[in-house]
Amino acid sequence: MDVEASLLQEIHDDPNDETNWLVLADWLEEQGDRRGELLRLTLARSANPAGRGAPTREARLQELLASGVRPCAPVLTNGLGMQFALLRAGKFLMGSPKKEKGRQANEGPVHEVEIARPFYLGAFEVTQAQYQKVMGSSPSHFKDNPNNPVEQVSWEEAVAFCKKLSEMGEEKRKKRLYRLPTEAEWEYACRAGAVSSPFHFGGSLSSTQANFDGNHPYGGAPAGPYLQRTTPVGSYSANAFGLYDMHGNVWEWCQDWFDETYYNESPRQDPQGPHDGERRVLRGGSWGVSGWCCRAACRNGYVPGGRSHGIGFRVLFPA
Repeated sequence: MDVEASLLQEIHDDPNDETNWLVLADWLEEQGDRRGELLRLTLARSANPAGRGAPTREARLQELLASGVRPCAPVLTNGLGMQFALLRAGKFLMGSPKKEKGRQANEGPVHEVEIARPFYLGAFEVTQAQYQKVMGSSPSHFKDNPNNPVEQVSWEEAVAFCKKLSEMGEEKRKKRLYRLPTEAEWEYACRAGAVSSPFHFGGSLSSTQANFDGNHPYGGAPAGPYLQRTTPVGSYSANAFGLYDMHGNVWEWCQDWFDETYYNESPRQDPQGPHDGERRVLRGGSWGVSGWCCRAACRNGYVPGGRSHGIGFRVLFPA
C-alpha cells in the first residue's frame, strides 16, 4: 500500500481523529501536492466557519478548485460499486444572507450548525443502473444511459431503496445502515468549506459548471447550453469534499419534512427537521431550473409520493 493510500485508510479507521486528516494534509504539502492546501482549508472552514480570515480562506479554496486541483477525499466503495466520500464532523453557516440574489425567506436566518458525527455520502447521485440492481427496475424518463441519475422516484421509493440496500449481503454484514441525508447534512456537504458563497466554487454559476437551464445563469455568468435532460453523474467537477452534482442535474430528496420557518427554531447540533408536515425537502436544483435554484441554500419541498423527471437522490450511511 502506498503512503497516500495508507494515510487515507487511517482516516477511514478513525475519522474522528483530526490528527489523521492533518497528517495527510502535511504529507501532501511535503510532496508539493496542492491537494494538501485544499484539504487544510476545508478542515479549517469546518472547524471555525466564521472565524478570522474566513473570507480569505474561502476565496483561496475556490481559487484552487478553479485551477483544476482535485480533492484528496477518503472514498469507500460498497458491494454494489457505489462510491462514498467520507465527511468529517464539523460546523458551517446554514442558510443564505439577506443580500444573496434569489434568496427566499425560508432560507433564513443564517445560523451555525454543527454536524457532530462523521458520515459517508454518495459521491454521486444514485444511478439508474444502481437503482435497477437494488429494486429490480428503473422508473426513469431518460433511459438512454444507465449512468444517468435515476429520476421519477418518490421520497417513499428512495427510502425503500435505502432499506433494501441496507439488507443486501455485504452491506448487512458490515452493518451499513443507509438513509437519505438530513437537510443540514446535505447543505454541509454541498458547501464543502465554501460557507458564505452561493455555490461551492464561488458566487456565479454557468451551465458549463453544472447541469441546469443555461439560459438563466447566476451571478453575472454568461448564458450557456440548456441540455433539457439529465447528464451522466460526475460530468462536472467535484467539490472540495469529492462530491459531484451537488448543484443541478436532479433535485435530491432529503430525510426531513419541509417547513418554511424551521430555521427559527432548529437546534444547533444535528437538526433533524420538523416532526411532521405535508412535503419532504428537496435540495440542489435540477436540469430544468434557473441558476438561482441551484444555490447551496435554496430550499424546496414536494409531496412524499410525488415523482418528476427532475427529482432523484443520493444516500448516506454513518461512519
